[in-house]
Amino acid sequence: MHIGNYLSLVQQSEQQLSRAFSQVADHHGDEPDIYQVCQTLSDWSRQHTTELQPLVDRYRSDKSDEPERLSQTLFDKPRTGGLALLRDLHDLYLLATEVELCWVVLLQAARGLRDQELESRCETFDKTTKRQLTWLMTRIKQAAPQTLIVAD
Repeated sequence: MHIGNYLSLVQQSEQQLSRAFSQVADHHGDEPDIYQVCQTLSDWSRQHTTELQPLVDRYRSDKSDEPERLSQTLFDKPRTGGLALLRDLHDLYLLATEVELCWVVLLQAARGLRDQELESRCETFDKTTKRQLTWLMTRIKQAAPQTLIVAD
């Protein structure tokens, strides 16, 4: 059974997403909404990581370094300015999409296993991840015209 691999993958992906939200909050704290919202969204992912641990323990598996490599590629170094914020939001969106996809895959496995606890967690965490993605898309749409059209 490979479900443990995916549980480890999503847990690590959530950890990376949490760190990335915190980094963006720190790097772009001068933007009116970025610091507070990104810290809140970071907390959500951190909470997922903690609440997922009993299931990770139950379905033990080898650790994967895939999410870490993705995060390192996307968040290579701090960036500043309007274009940097847009790129960081874009990168956060990619990381959050990775997390969402993991929840979808795990939900299907939970249903196949008839594991009610895993199914419930996947549904709950996926809803939270969708909220993260919705905020990111809204903020990207808000930032894009100003950033890409108006000269610095």
